[in-house]
Amino acid sequence: MRRYICKRLGVYAAIFVGVTILIFGMMMAMPGDPFSGLMLDPSIPPEYIEQQQEKLGLNDPVPIQYIKWVSRILRGDMGFTSDGRPAAPQVWAAMKNTFLITIPSFLFSTLIAVLFGIYSAIHVNRFFDKAVTLLTFLEVSIPTFFLALTCVKFFGYDLQLLPVSGLHSLTGNLTGWACIQDSILHMILPVSILTLTQTSSMLRYTRSSLLEVIGQDYVRTARAKGLTRKQAILRHGVKNALLPMITIFCMRLPVIVSGALFTETVFVWPGIGMLNYNSIMGREYSIIIAIAAMLAIIILMTNLLADILYMVADPRIRLGGVKQS
Repeated sequence: MRRYICKRLGVYAAIFVGVTILIFGMMMAMPGDPFSGLMLDPSIPPEYIEQQQEKLGLNDPVPIQYIKWVSRILRGDMGFTSDGRPAAPQVWAAMKNTFLITIPSFLFSTLIAVLFGIYSAIHVNRFFDKAVTLLTFLEVSIPTFFLALTCVKFFGYDLQLLPVSGLHSLTGNLTGWACIQDSILHMILPVSILTLTQTSSMLRYTRSSLLEVIGQDYVRTARAKGLTRKQAILRHGVKNALLPMITIFCMRLPVIVSGALFTETVFVWPGIGMLNYNSIMGREYSIIIAIAAMLAIIILMTNLLADILYMVADPRIRLGGVKQS
């Protein structure tokens, strides 16, 4: 197991180097530097700007700049915005707010997709299976922003049941449990939208993975030994359908984090998607590059998690008996 994990770590370390070189090349191709906006302010002496540029190593050769930039990113130092503020606190605060809606939506969507997918595969071509298939196709066909705007109008303005924007209410300074309750109310709509948009694809993958193994010989052998169809599927089918399911589930979290832009924009949620949008509109290059590097790290970590789960689900992988695509 240790040897297998070390090999995968080596592969992902090489991928990380390649991704950071690509991101760094994009950063170097952009005009200006983090202090370009400060140069327009006559109240800031040029000596201060030169001192900060030297501190960040902007006058060093390109390879040295790359090494220093990667070391700063790994330490959590993400540079400065155009107004001279550190970018890291803004990115971490936005990422924390994004996790407030993405983690619950990931857990809810995974639970619903697994339970409904297994039940749908066991009762294939029955009323429940046909109803779930129809609903998932309808949900996939509806754009995320349209679904979010519909919920805003119906639950926020027509029924006035839930708040539709922000993390906290603008009226009143809430503290303690009242503040937590207020945040939960603001989370309901964005979490529900993300859960709906992610559940459909994962449910369909779960159902199709199980349907592929239901017709295998070992399932028929298990039934010939006296197990019912449901028992054979739950005891033998689910375990052998785990590998494709692990791939999908482990890749959903970075997709949710990077794909929450529409949801966060509609609900004015102060997360990473909203910050990325505002940074692109305001040309805050340091924040854009920091978010790109952070998402790359998250994707690599989830891939490593998937590899470890592969090994746990199928011990033949650590022995080299199963080739991964």
